[in-house]
Parts: sequence; structure tokens; C-alpha cells
Amino acid sequence: MYLHKIIYMNDLMNTILACWIGFTDIKASKDNSDIGLGPIAQAVASREYDEICLISDLQSGDTESYTQWIKSKTKSPIKVYQEKLSGPTVFSEIYESAVRVVEDIKKRHKEDINLTFHISPGTPHMAAVWIILSKTRFPAEIIESSLKYGVRTASIPFDISADFIPDLLRKSDRNLERIAAGFSSDAQEFSDIIHRSDTMTRVVVKARRIAPRSIPVLIEGESGTGKELFARAIHKASPRKEKPFVAINCGAIPVELVESEFFGHEKGAFTGASSSRIGHFEAAHEGTVFLDEIGELPKDMQVKLLRILQEGEVKKIGTTITRKVDVRVIAATNRNLIEEVAAGSFRNDLFYRLAVAVIKLPPLRERQGDISLLIDQFLSRINQEGVNEPGYRHKKISASAKNIMLQHAWPGNVRELQNTLTRAAVWSLDEVLDDEDIREALLQVPERGHGVENILNRSIEQGLDLPQVIKTVAVHYLERGLSECHGNKTQAAKKLGLTSYQTLSNWLKKYGLE
Repeated sequence: MYLHKIIYMNDLMNTILACWIGFTDIKASKDNSDIGLGPIAQAVASREYDEICLISDLQSGDTESYTQWIKSKTKSPIKVYQEKLSGPTVFSEIYESAVRVVEDIKKRHKEDINLTFHISPGTPHMAAVWIILSKTRFPAEIIESSLKYGVRTASIPFDISADFIPDLLRKSDRNLERIAAGFSSDAQEFSDIIHRSDTMTRVVVKARRIAPRSIPVLIEGESGTGKELFARAIHKASPRKEKPFVAINCGAIPVELVESEFFGHEKGAFTGASSSRIGHFEAAHEGTVFLDEIGELPKDMQVKLLRILQEGEVKKIGTTITRKVDVRVIAATNRNLIEEVAAGSFRNDLFYRLAVAVIKLPPLRERQGDISLLIDQFLSRINQEGVNEPGYRHKKISASAKNIMLQHAWPGNVRELQNTLTRAAVWSLDEVLDDEDIREALLQVPERGHGVENILNRSIEQGLDLPQVIKTVAVHYLERGLSECHGNKTQAAKKLGLTSYQTLSNWLKKYGLE
């Protein structure tokens, strides 16, 4: 009797399907026979629902055309929620959008519903959010679909969700730890460092911890990763913030003038010294000296720099008098200084004097979730700066154009990304930057040293990371295949000699390109 009552009550409740519209669904709606009906159409064709709720972060044209197509596959009413995401892998935004949609569904149906979340459409990040929600805030059936197995309920044990939740809560714990360590939740000195990835957050926390100290700092990172930006932030967050910040590019000073630039000279000390001048170190007294590209410093100057760090004094060219200076030294390099030391091109003793606090800036390709945020921030800045320029139009970027930028390797890192957006905004006559605008603005710089063209000539005397070499080749051709086929996986698979669209997807997932 009790069981019959439960079944009867369930029959009275509305069964609601909620899911994101994925790119596979869009392709399926355009008669792509290789992928069948697509996950959503497959689900609505095999089961009946009282309402189908579709969430889309795609362009409105794609959303509308897909909605019209899917209506021909089902008699169930369809409600579309248009949600704006800065990227299809941003967990926080995906989570907030999904919660908004489900809460609206519950409100409209007076909570008398059986929820079903479809995890096959959309990105893996979207699927993960559905799983977490189904095991926490909104109990729901999880379904998945595939060409091989059709539509079926996905068995997700509760203990998997129990593993997710502590990770989410741990972020709050980390915030408490930072407050306990004396950090405010917002550091204005580091506000120019645009990020939201855990990788970059950890680096910023380290920089904030060492900022109040006067110890030397060595910042390592590829060109364009923001080494000077970090150096200035550390200075601004230090007790020396009211004193000078003097930046010196060690690679831009002629060898014969390095000593004069660093320490100054007296009038007549050498040919052309028509007047006396102080050097950068004396000018930065009680402040910070930033030595950019420290690896370019000549060996004889490395000895003299070491003396400054040890003795805290400088001597102008043309005099025997020494002057005491109190400076904090922050050095930066795009080289691996440990390797330079081993090769004998950088002094061992100077390296260990500089490398008291070492900060390694990750390349942009390793900053998961930051690229989309940087695109939005830089485009906003470009629009603000272009307001008063003749003929300039406010620029937006299409979802597909942004996707091209998300897939780019960015060998020039943040600087390359900013310059690419600037070029595209200046060259484009339209309000919306499209795929061609971005492709024309991207600079195709051939790799050197460890590039694909040099893949067969690497030394194995000191050992070789073969899996990394294979990954380099795979990533190179996978990215080229997708780019030349404008993101069409079926065509890219054929060009790359892979057996199917699904095989290509597996390769993309393997190397983190999906």
C-alpha cells in the first residue's frame, strides 16, 4: 500500500530534464551524420519529459536555430535559459548558472518535480557541476548518452561526491589561513595581476608573504609572464613603497656602460663623461632596484653586483670614495639560472645571494581559467583607451573567436595575448571581433631549440623525457588540425589520419586540449 502511494505521488510530479547545449548538439542539428542526433536529441527521443530546460552560453543565433530543430524531435515543452559565461570551463560561473536555472524550475513548478540532469552535453566542467548538485543541493537522476550505448542512467556513488565537497570547502579554509597569516582578502598592490587560477593564486600568495621583508627576490618566468608587474607589486606592498623603484634592463645596456649605469661616475672619469652623475643603485637608496634579465649581466659586473649585496656600498667610476646604499634587490630572468651556473656563465655565489626568495611565474598555457578573464579585461581596457581616438568603435568578441584564443599556445604569454587583442581591435572595421580577425592578428612564431622541427635532433646524453617529446608533437599537430579546420573535429580527424571524431576527442582529452 505504501509503495503504491509513493509511485502514485511520483506520477503526479513533473519530470524535468535540465542540460547545457553543447557543440556536439549544434553540429548534430546541422545534419552531421557522423555524430547522430547528438546527446540532447538522443535523450528526448528515448524518454518523455514534462519539460525540457536547455541552458546555453552560445551565440543567440546558434541557440535559436538549435531550439527550433530540437522542437521537431519532441512534443515536450522547451524552455531556454541564456547564460553568459566568460569561458566554458569556469567552475564558479557554471555552478552559479546551473543553480539559478534549477531554482527557477523549482519555483515555477512549486517544487513538485523529478529532476534529471544530462551530463553528456557541454564541457566536462559542466558535467562535474551537475554531479555535485545532484548529490548535494538538488537530488536528481544523472543520465548520459552515447552512440554505442544510447541513453542510460549514470551510476555516480555518493562517495565520489563526498570527495568533491571537501575540495570545495578547502578553498574557504585557505582563505581563513591567509587572513590568519595577516593578509586582507583584497590586496590592492597586486590588483593589476589579473588571475583566478589556483596556480597563479599560489604565486600571488607567496609574493605577498615576502613583500614586507627586505630579502632579495629572484623571479623566474618566460618572456611576457609579468615579471616586472610582480616586482612592482612586491615593492608597493613593502615598507619601501614610498621610496624609489628603479628598473634596470641588464640586457639593454652596452657592456662598456654597465658599471657607469649601476654605480655612476665622476666628471672626466672617461671619454664622454662631461658631468658627474649618480648611478641607479644610489638613486634607489632606501627603495628597490629591479634587475630585469639578470642572466644577461656580464661576468665582471656580476662580481661587482655581488659586492653591493654583501657590503651595501657603491663606488663611482673615477673615485676611491665608497657610499653606503640601502636597497632591496629584485632580479628577474627568462633563463634557468641553475643551468647557467652549471654551464659557468653565471656566478654560483651571486646566484645564491639573489635566490633567497624564488618566485616562478607559470606560463599562460598552465594558468587554467585565466585566459578568458584576461581577454575580457584587456578588451575592456582597449575600449576605454580607444574612446577618444578618431573612428574607433567599441569592440566585442564572438564566442568562436574567443575559443580560438583559448586554444592558442601563447608562447609570448600575457604580453602576446594583449598585443593580439590590440591588433585585432585596431584592424577590424566591425563591432564584433570574429574568427578571421583573431587569426589575422595572431603571430605564427616558429619554435626554436625544443620545437617540433628540431624534434629528431635532441641529445640523449643527459637523458630525454620521451613522453614529453611525444606530447610536444601531438599538441602541435592537434592544434594545427583544429585551427586549419576551423574547429571542425570530423575534418580535423581526417586530416590527422585519425579513424574518427571520437578518436580525435580522446587525443584532445589526453593532452588537455578538450
